[in-house]
Amino acid sequence: MQYAIDFGTSNTVVVRWNTITQRAEIVKLPGLSSLAELIPSLVYIKNLQQSEALVGQQVINEGLDIAHNPRFFSNFKRGIGSKIQGFLPELDGQNVTLETVGKFFLDSIIKKLDPEAQSLILTVPVDSFESYRNWLVDIHQSWNIKDISLLDEPTAAALGYQQNKARKILVFDFGGGTLDISIVDLHQGSNQKLGFLLSSNQKLKRAKIIAKFGTNLGGVDIDNWLFEYFHKTTNIARSSLTMFLVEKIKIKLSQSEQAEEFYFDSKNLETYDLQLNQSQYLQILEEHGFISTIKDSLEKVLAQASSNGLTKEEIEAVLLVGGSSQIPWVKDCLAQYFPREKIHRDHSLDAVAKGALSLGRKLEVDDFLYHSYGVRYWDRRKNQHSWHTLIKAGQTYPTEKPFELTLGASLPNQTTIELVIGEIGQDINSREVYLDQNQLVTRQLQSGSFQVQPLNDQDDTRAIAQLNPPGIPGTDRLKIEFQVDKERFLRISVEDIFTGETLTKDQIVVRVR
Repeated sequence: MQYAIDFGTSNTVVVRWNTITQRAEIVKLPGLSSLAELIPSLVYIKNLQQSEALVGQQVINEGLDIAHNPRFFSNFKRGIGSKIQGFLPELDGQNVTLETVGKFFLDSIIKKLDPEAQSLILTVPVDSFESYRNWLVDIHQSWNIKDISLLDEPTAAALGYQQNKARKILVFDFGGGTLDISIVDLHQGSNQKLGFLLSSNQKLKRAKIIAKFGTNLGGVDIDNWLFEYFHKTTNIARSSLTMFLVEKIKIKLSQSEQAEEFYFDSKNLETYDLQLNQSQYLQILEEHGFISTIKDSLEKVLAQASSNGLTKEEIEAVLLVGGSSQIPWVKDCLAQYFPREKIHRDHSLDAVAKGALSLGRKLEVDDFLYHSYGVRYWDRRKNQHSWHTLIKAGQTYPTEKPFELTLGASLPNQTTIELVIGEIGQDINSREVYLDQNQLVTRQLQSGSFQVQPLNDQDDTRAIAQLNPPGIPGTDRLKIEFQVDKERFLRISVEDIFTGETLTKDQIVVRVR
């Protein structure tokens, strides 16, 4: 049995391939799924030491989705693999990490799947760092599933829409936690037999990624902005119920000119009338740079596509994915770039998960590295560590020829040379995740700043070579070659220039993004 999971910030979708109908279908997991067949991305930790937790709809049914309860976690996906600003709670004598919370959540889903599940495809945001993917690789070791693959969410969505006539597709994936945009070229390959899922005369599909961009901005941020507005105008307190009402107002405003909800606070016997119209809604969004973020992100993707020989006029379909893509001004903003008849949003919630199953049906993906990769060095002028880029974002893989770096000893009689490799995030619209009153939210980084995540900055992984005889400052000693193979592993080869000896050949350092 073949499954795919679209692990979302607000909701998660599980699908499987039905070998009888030859179609992807949403799986409703007993106890975890809501009536809408979605799994709310919620976790309540009952006992951390004993690994006891409730997840999904279980949390809501038990009435445990209480905003300020330190055992309750929502929106935790956006913090996995990120450097969280703020303090996470301590439960049962242990510190809680969002990676642990995420593991509780996905483990609970996997336990509910068919015991005969043979393959699983997990989707990941475009802007996720390597640490997020590594986390997925680590936690799946305990799952009894033979084949597990990862696929970018917008690429999966392009396949999930099944636009048979459209080949060059822009996917605008705007969910609860991230905004991801990709331009994908779907085309046919040579005839070959693909097994029992596809007929022997069906062509192998290929998906070529032309451009992609992502940022930490989602529906959760909009909910927080709307709550801040109501808190200022009515002094309403934050709770699971008030946040639920705020989200309902947001959803209503996707189709109505005005939305209204009433809230009765039994503690102070106050009734709150929460009203918002389209004009006020737009003003709130503009105050937080919502429209400009969308336009900047689109411009970034279109510029990438242009440099790869594709104009926006050649894009045949624009597909809206994720609940936040239903916001009226999203389509209006996109209509400034594309004719409205090209814009579609009829499969916004399940396209990612259903499309991901195509990866298991012999889809080939031609992709490129989203982040840059470099080495850390000491900047004497700034008196701080900085980063020298070796492999730039946009590099296709496998690389045709290695990237070279020459190093020397920095100290007399040096016997070991260390090298810290880092993943360098985009420097446009960068947003960091921080914890504010048990809520994971984002904030814009200063212009020109970017995030870097070291990949091997541990005592037992920094050393790349032992020098014998010891090194002398002022002379080149090591020649290092970096290359990325077809599986996206970063490999290094190290040669001792002084002795002519090859110290390392094609050694895997990290899997890059």
